[in-house]
Amino acid sequence: MAGMKKTKLSASLEDYLEAIYNLAGDSNITRSRDIAGQLGVSRASVTGALRALKDKNLVHYKPYNYISLTESGRIAAAEIANKHDILKSFFIDVLGEKSAIAQSAACKAEHALGPEIIARLLSFIEFVNHNSENGRNLVEEFRKFCGTKRNKRKVEK
Repeated sequence: MAGMKKTKLSASLEDYLEAIYNLAGDSNITRSRDIAGQLGVSRASVTGALRALKDKNLVHYKPYNYISLTESGRIAAAEIANKHDILKSFFIDVLGEKSAIAQSAACKAEHALGPEIIARLLSFIEFVNHNSENGRNLVEEFRKFCGTKRNKRKVEK
């Protein structure tokens, strides 16, 4: 992608791009009302975001038409979705959080954490999985540790 500059997106525009990516799937098309429903926002908000994403050459958008991602939009959206999935996996598989809490936390954290931190989290997940395959369940040990720690705090109060 020589010559293509990386566009910095706001957290809100990242959410729109990720929603389009998830809704469009293999067909690579979606509608503004579907985006509004997915994000719980008004159609007017979607229109504003689509215009901004079009100006950044991330979506193909014309009013009252289907929306699709450009090639650079698809790449950016895939990166955002991958970051989200890594964080959610970390929160569920390593920290033992419930899916709904992990989903919400991943949505918030994905905008704040840079690629270096995400790469380290992914490496940590792989490390934990590797150790579990070799007979040492680090996740279970961590959960026991957290339970013991929580119990100690209750006793101290």
